[in-house]
Amino acid sequence: MLCDILLAEKEKVLKTYFKLGKDGPLDSFPFKEKKKLIVLDHIVKRFDLGKTYTESEVNMILSEIFHDVFLLRRSLIDYEFMERTSNGSAYWVSLDYRSSSSQLK
Repeated sequence: MLCDILLAEKEKVLKTYFKLGKDGPLDSFPFKEKKKLIVLDHIVKRFDLGKTYTESEVNMILSEIFHDVFLLRRSLIDYEFMERTSNGSAYWVSLDYRSSSSQLK
C-alpha cells in the first residue's frame, strides 16, 4: 500500500500534519490521496494489532488525535486500515494492514 513512498517523504508529511510531533494531535486532514495514506498509516499504529475495540474506544483514541473523529474513523475503514462488524459494534486493525505493515518499516 505505502511501499512506494520513501521514508523521507513520509517524515516530511508527518511533520507537516503533526506539528507538535508524531505523537501529538493532527493539525488538519490532508486532501491529497498519498498524504492521506501516510497520515492514516501513522494513526492506525496507535491501535494494537489483534485487539478488538468498541466504537467508544475507537472514538476516544481518535479524539486525542483530531476533532473530527467521524472523518478519521470512516477513513480508516474506507482505506482498509481497520475493519468493523456490520453493526459497528467492534473494530480491529485490518488483516491486510497487518501483512503490509511489515514492509513499511
